[in-house]
Amino acid sequence: MSPATTIEVFRGLPPPARREPCALAIGNFDGVHLGHRALLERVVAAARQRHLVPAAMTFEPHPRELFAPDQAPARIANLRDKIEGLREGGMERVFVMHFNRALASLSPDAFIDDILLDGCRMRWLIVGDDFRFGVRRAGDINLLRARATAGGYEVEQLDAVVSGDTRISSSAVRAALEGGDLAGAARLLGHPYRISGRVLHGAKLGRKIGFPTLNLRMAHKRPAVHGIYAVRVLGIGAPRPGVASAGLRPTVDDSGRWLLEVHLFDFAQEVYGQLVQVEFLQKLRDEEKFDSLAELTAAIAHDSEQARALFATQLSA
Repeated sequence: MSPATTIEVFRGLPPPARREPCALAIGNFDGVHLGHRALLERVVAAARQRHLVPAAMTFEPHPRELFAPDQAPARIANLRDKIEGLREGGMERVFVMHFNRALASLSPDAFIDDILLDGCRMRWLIVGDDFRFGVRRAGDINLLRARATAGGYEVEQLDAVVSGDTRISSSAVRAALEGGDLAGAARLLGHPYRISGRVLHGAKLGRKIGFPTLNLRMAHKRPAVHGIYAVRVLGIGAPRPGVASAGLRPTVDDSGRWLLEVHLFDFAQEVYGQLVQVEFLQKLRDEEKFDSLAELTAAIAHDSEQARALFATQLSA
């Protein structure tokens, strides 16, 4: 399957003049994994057969961040990476629906009529086996099927995609990342776990202690990775190996702001503002708070040596 070269992204529904009949997948798509890819492949095939636009609908924020923020799942992907995963899956349009109380309070029938049929001009739909929608999650695949003939659309349900004994899901990806199993996460995703972002100016502390870093903002309060990792950075020429810290920097910062800091080996160029992609290859340790800057510097030196050794033996491919 060839990915779409470009993708149209709508924050909400497109204006009436821009609405085109589509084949649609609906989901949170947090970390576009191999289960999602199977869903998207069906969308592309159905769209080609019926001369429709392949499209996906997703939600920001995650619904549980609205109703139970303390119990919301850790975020695997920022919105940029989610959209890129959908593009790679062949989607030509993405509807990013702002999940608020107004959207959550729609009846299931109103969601079908106002959002899917009128707003998206959906003519073919596929959802996962656990899809629920509308107020109190009252809508399900049975309602979608019951409304299909009168609504002029077709609907399919994709059963769970399984790898060995594991159901491929965002929850499984989160569990692998939380446990430091980067290889397991990569098997579920179909590629190494990645975070993309633009390189920001920082406090230049890393430069002062001999370990300059590329700084990337982590958009969510509960990212799926936390700790020190061997990484590879793409987007600044050839892939560059390095070591990264994803966390709160407790030794030098008490703001509670999440940051991804990457120290690249044997690299001294300034790349502020450039869009890069960080691939997480192996976890080295959890984040720690040190009593002094000297202890922090020694720990970074040890992390760098460990990561260099891993690249020399296990991660060079």
